[in-house]
Amino acid sequence: MDSARATRLSKFLSLHLRHRPEALNLTLAEGGWVGVEELLAAAARHGQPISRPELDELVTNSDKQRFAFDAEGTRIRAQQGHSIPVDLGLVPVTPPAVLYHGTVPAALPAILREGLKKMKRHHVHLSPDEETARRVGNRRGPAVLLAVDAARLHSAGHFFYVSGNGVWLIDDVPPQYLREL
Repeated sequence: MDSARATRLSKFLSLHLRHRPEALNLTLAEGGWVGVEELLAAAARHGQPISRPELDELVTNSDKQRFAFDAEGTRIRAQQGHSIPVDLGLVPVTPPAVLYHGTVPAALPAILREGLKKMKRHHVHLSPDEETARRVGNRRGPAVLLAVDAARLHSAGHFFYVSGNGVWLIDDVPPQYLREL
């Protein structure tokens, strides 16, 4: 599949598996799962046909691993980033000492004043390394990197989760735990 189609399909799936399943007449089951055949049929009905081999390629080869199949390969879900109520069944884990967040320069003053907030999503997304955070931040222009004192934040009673694709999740990060790199 060419990269333009892969990007288009990834955005389509992100929209409907993270934010608007009802637009395709889908209902996400517990854990955010939906049947693969149900998803493929709904996508075709709404003018975006996706073959099973294309879906397999998208899930398997995506550098960001946004989607996952269940163990049987019969259901699919978004790994994180939902704006609708979904319990992914993640359990709290101890984070590494430092995590990272990439953002745009225009957002920096508010972040340093108010901290990182989940906004319309379930969690703030953090990266395990500077390179990943920079890539995430670069989506909307040159990135500014922030280091998050995850060890101190965890010691203060904040819960961390890690999604199936290695994205670290937390409810919020108060400004005193942030440092601009």
